[in-house]
Amino acid sequence: MRVRIRAAAATALAAVAFLPGCSVAGNASSSDEITLVVGYQSKTINTVTAGTLLRSLGYLERRLGPKYRVEWQDYDTGAPITAKMVAGKIDIGSMGDYPLLINASRTQAAETARTALVSVTGYNLRGGLNMVVVAPGSHATTLADLKGGKVSASVGSAGHGTLVQALRRAGVDGVETVNQQPPVGASALQAGDVAAYAQFVAWPGLLVFKGQARLLYDGSALGVPTFHGVVVRRAYAKERPEVVRAFLGAQIDATRYLHEHPLEAAEAVAKATGLPAEVVYLYNGPNGIATFDVTLKPRLVEALRNDVPYLASIGGDFKPVEVSRFADDSFLRAVYGSSYAADVAATANPARITGADPACGVPVGDPGTAGELWVSGTTTRPAATPTCLLRQIRDLGGTYRAAYVPDAATGTRWFADKAVWVRDPARDAASRFLPFTTTAGAEEYVSGHGAARVVDFRTALKEA
Repeated sequence: MRVRIRAAAATALAAVAFLPGCSVAGNASSSDEITLVVGYQSKTINTVTAGTLLRSLGYLERRLGPKYRVEWQDYDTGAPITAKMVAGKIDIGSMGDYPLLINASRTQAAETARTALVSVTGYNLRGGLNMVVVAPGSHATTLADLKGGKVSASVGSAGHGTLVQALRRAGVDGVETVNQQPPVGASALQAGDVAAYAQFVAWPGLLVFKGQARLLYDGSALGVPTFHGVVVRRAYAKERPEVVRAFLGAQIDATRYLHEHPLEAAEAVAKATGLPAEVVYLYNGPNGIATFDVTLKPRLVEALRNDVPYLASIGGDFKPVEVSRFADDSFLRAVYGSSYAADVAATANPARITGADPACGVPVGDPGTAGELWVSGTTTRPAATPTCLLRQIRDLGGTYRAAYVPDAATGTRWFADKAVWVRDPARDAASRFLPFTTTAGAEEYVSGHGAARVVDFRTALKEA
């Protein structure tokens, strides 16, 4: 399979070059103050524990004290962060898995620029952080329907990597990738200039929430782990190890805060980014699409190693990456504590939906069926199954902020009113209605269950 890339990959990756006009990172702004430059992506909400949320909480500044000044630089993608790390103008950065590979490839040539992957922000073991959406009125229901069309993606991004893998696995050729930044691509989709839009968290969820797109492909269908992580310039870490320790300690604190105060964290990120809190909570809330855990898990490192061939597929003069050298958890182990080994081995989302379902009168347990209803303000209700959640919505008369359900096949958390619902009369009453993120997923289930039928959301509410 060959995916054609317009506005050539070389143009997209030219951003990974020297960028002037910025003070040298790590330098003292005065004789008494040292500047730490952190590159982050505010709207890439899978990185909030190393960016948006961390910044709003002030944990890093508190740990560093008055001797340091933290300069936060915000970008839409990881490419410009890598560019400035190569130039020595960003000390610590966070980005997705494919941009991390590019970061490793671009920085390893120079000793002063070489970086290390030191922690993870959030991950999804099935790949659900990246998705492909189409316009609401599109007739496309599978990736095959995009053949001969154009897809907007940020070349070199995690969303683009998922698109390449998904098209290859589906055996779909003849798709033209239009290299665009996420906001530009969103506009192109609405204008009808592209047939689809392949991006990373939280862009697909945002467009669907606003009614500007429909989910065509859930990255979880790949079954390949995807994650975002933190990189540090090794030269900087050697010069100022206390800063790296402070950053990782602060990231751990921010991760704990997100787990303990998920609604407050979602509201804080929403305020800082302009994203709807309901969209932030879709990804970062309990049982969210993103699992927040700073440890460098072997499954994630192995997934990164398996992604290395992607560098050759997008063109550009990329040097091979030695992932075993790039991934270095020695910095994290130094500050984490005695539970590191156990937490590395754990993959269950530590932020889970718990409590008693008020509609079905049973405790909420299985994350594969548990949902959540955000009633208003900071009031949420747990749901044991999607059917029980439908009953809660009906009892409320349809007035609520957001309702979340897990895809019946992949477990991807999704908006209940944007899901594709299936009624299966062969199942018991409390689990008769099944949500899917995509039409393809729902139709696959129906094809294997004789009496099952796709129904719209209103019908599901009425019959639940």
